Amino acid sequence: MGKCINVGIIGYGTVGSGTVEVLLDNKTTIKRKTGIDINIKSIADLQINKKDDKYLREIPVKTTDAYDIINDPEIDIVVELIGGYNPAKQFIMDSLKNGKHVVTANKALLAVDGLEIFKLADELGLHLGFEGSVGGGIPIIRVIKEDLAANNINEIYGIINGTANYILTKMDLEKKEFDEVLREAQQLGYAEADPTFDVEGIDTAHKITILATLAFNTVIPYEKVFVEGISKIKQVDIDFANRLGCKIKLLAIAKKHENDIEVRVHPTMIPERYILSKVVDVFNAIYLVSDKVDRTIHYGRGAGARPTGSAVAGDIINIARWIESGCKKTIPILGFKDKYTQYYPVKDINDIRSSFYLRFNALDKPGVLSKIAGILGKYGISISSAIQPGESSPGDVVPLVFLTHETLGRNVTNAVNEIDSLDVVKEKTVVIRVEGKK
Repeated sequence: MGKCINVGIIGYGTVGSGTVEVLLDNKTTIKRKTGIDINIKSIADLQINKKDDKYLREIPVKTTDAYDIINDPEIDIVVELIGGYNPAKQFIMDSLKNGKHVVTANKALLAVDGLEIFKLADELGLHLGFEGSVGGGIPIIRVIKEDLAANNINEIYGIINGTANYILTKMDLEKKEFDEVLREAQQLGYAEADPTFDVEGIDTAHKITILATLAFNTVIPYEKVFVEGISKIKQVDIDFANRLGCKIKLLAIAKKHENDIEVRVHPTMIPERYILSKVVDVFNAIYLVSDKVDRTIHYGRGAGARPTGSAVAGDIINIARWIESGCKKTIPILGFKDKYTQYYPVKDINDIRSSFYLRFNALDKPGVLSKIAGILGKYGISISSAIQPGESSPGDVVPLVFLTHETLGRNVTNAVNEIDSLDVVKEKTVVIRVEGKK
């Protein structure tokens, strides 16, 4: 007879219900693979009395008080799935103090205020599983902590927000503007009523903070991550990207250098032949570059009840195996033994070198192009290619597009500020960073 491991779940929303579905539907499969009975003993949710489904009816204890789970001596693993900062943090901390292992998918909490949680779990020798916090059902946390432990991971590129990727895909395929596609995404349930976290890059920034922390063996301060969303991307930029042989994606990028690191989130133009340019709709992908194994790509559904529920269930099963084996915990929460100190400075976005796509909306009159090119040259920015308008009438406002050679972000910022002050430039210049070579 295998051991029975009791689980208590706090939060019965999308991920909570998905986790319960996975554990109950595949209970026999899990038992065959592990020899362990994973028993969901109780679920806590403030609205639990208003919820009902076939899975919920199988749970013995349903409560509105999370502390009925946290203080239950029979519960081995507490699963926090309410999201947000508080009371989620307090629930996790109190569960750990009560000697319980914890599983969470709370990327915002771990990215912004996770240090105290990581330290406490390691000090107490308890497990903290958070595979579901990044990439939904894509296995990536354990891959970095365990499977690639022999490697120096030097670069991470991620499409890790399905809503943003869906919107950019639809803008590309259906030639629609951002606002229209966003409304459609909300109607289909792909975007929240308040989509700020998704479309302004905040959700992506939470996730790359966690990935870079694991990959670079240092705690990344979330507030140091540069974040820019996709709400200013226009259809004209999508069209110009296609003419340049590129696609625009909301990329999370982290790079480790000898003395510092980059961690940033922003719309990025990448060559259409690159694998990441072919990741469409709500799918996610994380591309790692390591010193020994070289390039690996991890692709799949980055959100949703079942994919994320599967990741949460995987953490529960992993911890249950450790409990059943009676072994001492051997893998640190963040995958490294060094003290949790921020010993790598995070580079300011203006100090990062990149190529740039620049779109100016300027009057179509003699001398405008040379004036703009002259200011770019003044700041040491050389142009690799340019797209000028086709037919237009003198005095029309037309888009002028330049692709630059690699240069410092600071040079571009200074040049654009000066160009935007010209009378002949009628809108703020659109600046998109470019990664990769065509």
